[in-house]
Amino acid sequence: MAIDFEVPPELEDVRRRVAAFVRDEVLPVEVDVSEETFEAVLADLRKKAREAGLWTPHLPPEWGGLGLGALGMALVSQELGVSGIASLALNAMAPDEGNMHVLLEAGRPDQLERYLRPLAEGEVRSCFAMTEPEVAGSDPRTLRTTAVLEGLEWVIDGHKWFTSGAIGAAFAVVVAMTDPEEDKPHRRYSLFLVPTDTPGWRVVRDVEVMGSHGPGGHPEVVLEGVRVPEDAMLGGRGEGFVLSQKRLGMGRIGHAMRWIGVAQRALDLAAHRAVEREAFGKRLAEHEAVQWMLADSAIELYASRLMVLHAAWKIDRGLEHRQEISMLKAYVAEALGRIVDRALQVHGALGISTDTPLERFYRDARAARIYDGPSEVHRMLIARNLFRAFLAEGTTKGAAGGVV
Repeated sequence: MAIDFEVPPELEDVRRRVAAFVRDEVLPVEVDVSEETFEAVLADLRKKAREAGLWTPHLPPEWGGLGLGALGMALVSQELGVSGIASLALNAMAPDEGNMHVLLEAGRPDQLERYLRPLAEGEVRSCFAMTEPEVAGSDPRTLRTTAVLEGLEWVIDGHKWFTSGAIGAAFAVVVAMTDPEEDKPHRRYSLFLVPTDTPGWRVVRDVEVMGSHGPGGHPEVVLEGVRVPEDAMLGGRGEGFVLSQKRLGMGRIGHAMRWIGVAQRALDLAAHRAVEREAFGKRLAEHEAVQWMLADSAIELYASRLMVLHAAWKIDRGLEHRQEISMLKAYVAEALGRIVDRALQVHGALGISTDTPLERFYRDARAARIYDGPSEVHRMLIARNLFRAFLAEGTTKGAAGGVV
């Protein structure tokens, strides 16, 4: 069987159209975006995205999307990652994108109509309430938020933070413990759909963070006696951990896809600067130190692309991909930081100014090594799978990207 690296024509067509949309519509207005103008700029871009037939590319056609799988979204998201508002323009940005996926995965028909329909139409925003300040976010088995069934209602009590998008969100997908006595820790949790106007749901504050952020911030939220109907559960009882990991798996590869776009833009900016800037009698591009920096960035960008595309290929074919997701999450997050750092260095003093987007990319890149699983936790999981593979097969090849 041949290994074919050709992009299917239909996916290449979408990728080209998205790249053109970002180049012609998004980047020209990026400099005009401020807190005061954000909503108006985004509304105009979303109108143009619909007219261009690029709206919600990750959703099936019956939900108004393009029906792209993981490979298609990998190609598209690399183009969208060039700008922080491009994914929002297509309604394909976290946390809404991930919530759409989990609703499609586990939602009942009535839940899809009530929650997915307006989300897909861009009429509302949502949030995902999982992380808690009192316990390690990298170990979701220790979450303390509880949901107790009283009659025909679930009563939810807990404390969340980094609930991205919560300010102004219409509803939340909440992870809560329903079965504390369950022997298997991952079976103790369930998901709930909670309208944010439910009594007891309270946004305490927006957690200020380094770097940029999307609509709704990263708030701290308290749930005090939040009552929702018994049928507010999303998926089956005890499936919260599994569904969350599926959602986060797609989220991790989605972030990596967009990081590649950021890294590519940073490398392009560095190349442009190196070609036009002179120092010590010649262009920066002629200095070996600068050449090596850009070469290293190109190498890491190449590796990042292949890792993401291979993982997306496995997802689309229903193959086991958790090891690959952990590998690319750790690698691409760290490569992004190095590529942006080099680009900033090539720009010198200009790089730390706000005249280019590099200082923002630099701040954003640091956070990439923490959210959706810190690099250290992914390395722990990668090593665990390596030893499992070795004990089972006598080789680590199967857990190191090899074909067995």
